[in-house]
Amino acid sequence: MLTFKELLEWINNALHFELFRIGTSAFNAITFLWLFFSFFLLFYLSSKIKKILIKKVFPKYNIDVGIGDSIAAIVRYLLLIVGIVVIFQTTGIDLSAFSVLLGALGVGIGFGLQSITNNFISGLIILFERPVKVGDRVEIEGLEGNIINIAARATTILTNDNIAVIVPNSDLINKRVVNWSHNNRSVRINIPIGVAYKEDPAFVRTLLLDYRLFRQASHIKK
Repeated sequence: MLTFKELLEWINNALHFELFRIGTSAFNAITFLWLFFSFFLLFYLSSKIKKILIKKVFPKYNIDVGIGDSIAAIVRYLLLIVGIVVIFQTTGIDLSAFSVLLGALGVGIGFGLQSITNNFISGLIILFERPVKVGDRVEIEGLEGNIINIAARATTILTNDNIAVIVPNSDLINKRVVNWSHNNRSVRINIPIGVAYKEDPAFVRTLLLDYRLFRQASHIKK
């Protein structure tokens, strides 16, 4: 039966056992554990920083919601890029050894992942140029609603029926988009209401205004 000291030595040898080697970089169990923990921490912290910027930092300086969301997304992407490079460097992984793999990946992106790459690049263009931003009222090919999220691949639009529609970012770049609130957040929405010809227009107007005030009061109570 193994003693405690022998068990620790066996675990240490197992963790440091070389699984394979790429160039001058050796991979063992500790390397994979460190990479997993580092990437998990990187993505978690970058997401947390983005939320803090949107919810706590930008509101203090009265920065527009859409502009703040775009800046926070760009900051997160920069943190991810820098963090990935730092992780590889601190792990001692020779990035030059992955040149062939990256070249093959580039060919794969060129042929098999054209749509994903197109949407990702379109997402970056949206974040930098801001033709649309979070909170804008837009209309694209008959779809009308408010933009509630702009991600790396797609944008989420919430319709008047509270239905979330996922639209690829490339559609917002390549297709005709009507942005109702690009220059001004005050948007007028036409809601046709049919009534009989015999009804009094003034009475109908009073009913609609009373209903609006009732809805506002109910919302405040909630």
